[in-house]
Amino acid sequence: MRMQWDAFLAAVQERGEYPSRREADRAARVVLALLGAHLVGNERAELAAGLPETCALVLLNPLPAAEPLGPDRFVRATAAWIDGATEETAKWDIGAVLSVVADTADEDLMRRILLQLPPGYDLLFGRPGMTEQSTPSQPGTSEPGLPPEA
Repeated sequence: MRMQWDAFLAAVQERGEYPSRREADRAARVVLALLGAHLVGNERAELAAGLPETCALVLLNPLPAAEPLGPDRFVRATAAWIDGATEETAKWDIGAVLSVVADTADEDLMRRILLQLPPGYDLLFGRPGMTEQSTPSQPGTSEPGLPPEA
C-alpha cells in the first residue's frame, strides 16, 4: 500500500525535527533524487511503489549518476544540494528521509537495495548490519563460513 504524502512528510518532519513541512519536503526531494540516481531495475520500481506519488516521481526520474557515490560522497552531495547545509546537517537530513523510506519497504526489498549500493548505506537508512548474512558454521571450524582447520 502506497504511503500518503502528508504522512510521509509528517514522519520526515518528526524524525528530522524540522520546524516546518517545507524543510522536510526539501530534504526529501534532494535525498530521493540522489538515491534514485543510484538504484536501478526492479528494486527502484518496488521502492517507488510504496512511496507517495510525489516521492516516487523524484525517485524514478533522477539525473543519471556518473559513478556510484559511497556514503561519504552521498553526504557531501546532499550538503551541496541543500542551501546552507553542512555535512553534519546533511547526515541528519539523509537519516530522517531514508529511515522513513526504509519503513515503507519490507526487509527483503531493503536487503536487495542495500546490496546495490556501496557498503555503508545500511547506516544511512538506519539499518546497520542489514546486509550481513550469517553463514552457518562448517564442521571442524570455530568461525562461520571458514574452511576446516588442518
